[in-house]
Amino acid sequence: MAVTRRLLMAVVGVLSLLVYLSAAYVGYALLLPVWDSRPSPLIAALVVIVTAIVLGIVNYWAATARLKRSLDAVELSRARVPEVYRRLDTLVDQMDVETPTLLLAELPVPNAFAIGGGAGVIVVDRRLFQLLSATEFEALLAHELAHLETRDALVQTVAYSLVQTVVGLVGLVLFPVVVLTGGLARSFALLRGNPSSWSRSWLGRAQRYALQVVAGLGFAVALLILGYSRRRELAADDRAIEITGNPVGLARALTKIEQASKPDTGLLRQLYVHSEADSELSRLLSTHPPMDERIQRLQESAARSSARVSEASGSRR
Repeated sequence: MAVTRRLLMAVVGVLSLLVYLSAAYVGYALLLPVWDSRPSPLIAALVVIVTAIVLGIVNYWAATARLKRSLDAVELSRARVPEVYRRLDTLVDQMDVETPTLLLAELPVPNAFAIGGGAGVIVVDRRLFQLLSATEFEALLAHELAHLETRDALVQTVAYSLVQTVVGLVGLVLFPVVVLTGGLARSFALLRGNPSSWSRSWLGRAQRYALQVVAGLGFAVALLILGYSRRRELAADDRAIEITGNPVGLARALTKIEQASKPDTGLLRQLYVHSEADSELSRLLSTHPPMDERIQRLQESAARSSARVSEASGSRR
């Protein structure tokens, strides 16, 4: 019985080996003409980059359009909130951005976020008008205008599309290697009469390492993009301070939003200002810096500004 089983596994192993080798030969025969007619590396790189950028832009505008349709929002007219528009016009005059459309919505948490670029859209939750003072609301608007000014959402989407394309190409190049090495490892394990040993062979380890390279590359890229997103949030805070000269107002606005927010924000969670769990992994995987870090930076900025005013006042005396 054991001899029959060993012989059967050997036959299956030989057949598997023939199948994988035939597949490798067919794949080589199909790819050879493509390789012979390949463009220069520079042209190929340009095609990949341009295609990824175009797809990123298309995906961004399509996602923006879907988001607008998904929101039960109404446009805030100047006649309805003249003071808000007065402050908004003052901010726009100081920044490289067109006047955005203000939309009023019922969001899962009292917050605001910007979508689009240039003359974009700022969506605000109606509860912010009761929650924030006029100067706090102005500081929050300045933060969102800073995102529109540098087109942060568009840049991040295009960057993600570009990197995703590169990672996909790496995976495509490694895919035949992964399939062939895994197939050979299984075939040789069957020939040895020990099917479970394939993962411990050098071919099995090679397949595992190839998969780990692709997964690790994708994860590293995701961390880079998330890190860039967190830096852009801090940059938007700094730009809001520069324009309004009111770090305390923005700090108070963020504090009130944090206190009024609930943890379950659904599909729109990444668009909101919110705090994260204290674990290091949650911070690395967050699109926003921890709220306490942002508030502390704003308070430190206010303290530095107050110190400069005190020094200037003392020197005049």
